[in-house]
Amino acid sequence: MLPASCFRLPAFSSCNAWITMMITRHIAVLFVVCWISALCAGITPAPAADGIGTVARDAAVRTAVISAFKPEWTDLLAALKNRQDRIINGTDYATGEIEGKPVVLFLSGISMINAAMTTQFVLDHFSVNRIVFSGISGGLNPDLSIGDVVVPAQWSEYLEAVFARDSGSGYVLPHYVKHPQDNNFGMIFPQPVEIARAPGDPEPRNWFAVDPELIALARTVADGVKLNDCTADGKCLGRRPRVTIGGNGVSGQAFVDNGAFRDYARKTFGANVVDMESAAVAHVAYVNKIPFIAFRSLSDLAGGDAGENQIEAFKGLASANSASVVRAFIKALP
Repeated sequence: MLPASCFRLPAFSSCNAWITMMITRHIAVLFVVCWISALCAGITPAPAADGIGTVARDAAVRTAVISAFKPEWTDLLAALKNRQDRIINGTDYATGEIEGKPVVLFLSGISMINAAMTTQFVLDHFSVNRIVFSGISGGLNPDLSIGDVVVPAQWSEYLEAVFARDSGSGYVLPHYVKHPQDNNFGMIFPQPVEIARAPGDPEPRNWFAVDPELIALARTVADGVKLNDCTADGKCLGRRPRVTIGGNGVSGQAFVDNGAFRDYARKTFGANVVDMESAAVAHVAYVNKIPFIAFRSLSDLAGGDAGENQIEAFKGLASANSASVVRAFIKALP
């Protein structure tokens, strides 16, 4: 019922405000009633798109299988059975089975921050018991060739560094640097990454180890996988690719196509391969105490190629070779 003041002409403005307030209250009450009715009927609101709002955690225990960009996951996606997609913050997480084992498959996006971010997302929203990376890389070890699949035992972030001041007579590091080293590449002085360990001091760390049980399992399947030596358009390698397990790998935000830096990274880090994601994923896995392993096939030689970089010619072959070893690895999982 309208208040008596509404019938007096000077009170129209306050009357309108009263009517607006009453309508708003009734709409709010109606919304709550509808919401409770839906819950009582067993109906739950659909998850919001792009991770906005509450997204329920997937309860099935799965292996997270990561690739950085589409060519790397083509064969893995084709092998995925009973696929269901779930988009979280713009990333498509595809669940299902590969070789009969439950997995969640996704593209991290290229580079370190993308890899770290999407890996943490998968751990936050899925029940993951191990992380497997499958992709391509640049070769640093001169004994390795394009098409080879490398499974390093540990990973380092080579661009975790200080870019030092040139004093005219040499490079000078800031006084705050806790870990001065002389293994620099010009102005670039590598440093350990610091990991939060509250309430204590940060933990300095140069290397992130791959899970030893996963490395051991990879050794059992390596020799049984036939790797491609020719591309789909008939471009063939000089020898049959092979699988190399162990040694070091490095990752950073740069695409490396420089012979001098290739030689430096090989000498300084003893690395077999360089890529743009694996060490970031290893870092996240370490902090979350989740077993991790990465399979990387050489698509190019990171500046050591005789002519131009070979990634465009061999990224498909390398991606398929890595995926073949990963499929055999997943099949062998307990």
